Amino acid sequence: MDIHRPELGLKRRRRRIIYGAVAAVAIILITVAISRLEPAAPSVERSTVLIDTVKRGSMLRQVRGAGTLVPEDVRLIPATTDARVERIVVLPGTTVKADTVILELSNPELEQQALAAQMELRRAQAEHANLRVQLESALMTQRSGAAQVETDYLEAKLRAERDDELVKLGLVSDLDHRISKGRAESLAVRHRLEQERLGVAHKAIEAQMEAKQAEVDQRQALYELRRSQVEALRVRPGMSGVLQRVPVEVGQQVAVGTNLAQVADPTRLKAQLRIPATQARDILLEQKAEVDTRNGVIPGHVIRIDPAVQDGTVTVDVALDAALPRGARPDLNVDGTVELERLENILYVGRPAFGQELTRVGLFKLIDGGRTAVRVQVELGRSSVNLIEIREGLQEGEQVILSDMSAWDAHDRVRLN
Repeated sequence: MDIHRPELGLKRRRRRIIYGAVAAVAIILITVAISRLEPAAPSVERSTVLIDTVKRGSMLRQVRGAGTLVPEDVRLIPATTDARVERIVVLPGTTVKADTVILELSNPELEQQALAAQMELRRAQAEHANLRVQLESALMTQRSGAAQVETDYLEAKLRAERDDELVKLGLVSDLDHRISKGRAESLAVRHRLEQERLGVAHKAIEAQMEAKQAEVDQRQALYELRRSQVEALRVRPGMSGVLQRVPVEVGQQVAVGTNLAQVADPTRLKAQLRIPATQARDILLEQKAEVDTRNGVIPGHVIRIDPAVQDGTVTVDVALDAALPRGARPDLNVDGTVELERLENILYVGRPAFGQELTRVGLFKLIDGGRTAVRVQVELGRSSVNLIEIREGLQEGEQVILSDMSAWDAHDRVRLN
């Protein structure tokens, strides 16, 4: 028969309680340990990222911008009068000289005004010549009268001198002497007055001739203006070069100031670069530059900086200091770099994908022999086209990832495969 032993059941219950408590503690410890484990670092293929080494030395600061070649000498030819386009003589792309006729315009009213101005000029010239003849004739008459007075005066003077001697000898009465002397004095006054009248007449003639000459000059200027306007109906460039544009059509009516053509000298070109406004603040006149025409690199220097910002860029003109390569022509797309300064004995590295100068960014630095990269905060300084200064956060010889790592913003550590 079975013997009832209660102590055995008690032992079994105690063992179950102990085993359960141990299991619960183990589960709790395992849970805490797992919660404290760091998540596994994501993997990145080394071949897909750009890695560079921090260096110390000199760094050439440059800024780069795209642009085009434009002529230094460009002339816009405006219409000087209202006119109608009759004929386009030369097409764009043609080499022209200063006197080459590009367009022929017509303005019948202007031609009539030129003819009328010519007639008025001829009338004024004829009146000028007629006035000269009349004044010279009147002057000759006045001179003749003055000469007669002078003759009478000299005769009376001699008679008075003779009577003066004769009266001393008693051969002429005193009354006759006084009469001859009075006549001589009267004619002396008349002679002086006639000479003064001649002087006034000369001045009056000069004044009248000058007034008439001014009228002639006015008519001459008006005629020259009308004639030049008529001649301008045959449009000429006034310089040698290449005809770039003729923005009018045959039969079109153009107003004063309308652009009829554009001529440029293709042998004298400059580069107009569009530099981002954030990078253009350190550009100065006469700084060295290089222009890449895709067919050669040409040295140059900065000659103009546009004071205005357009579409986030600043236009910088660069004069070319060497001969143009073959194929260089206006409106050719080019790339240019401007040398700002050379920084000595600084830490620098390749420019990261989203690293702007004078900012603080997070970069992945390689550790564990390049198998792992951890995020570090780096203070960036002045930048160049492909390089940037390191002010804090990295040391010489350390390697960093320059590629865009925004896909791993949630992680501070990645593994490189």
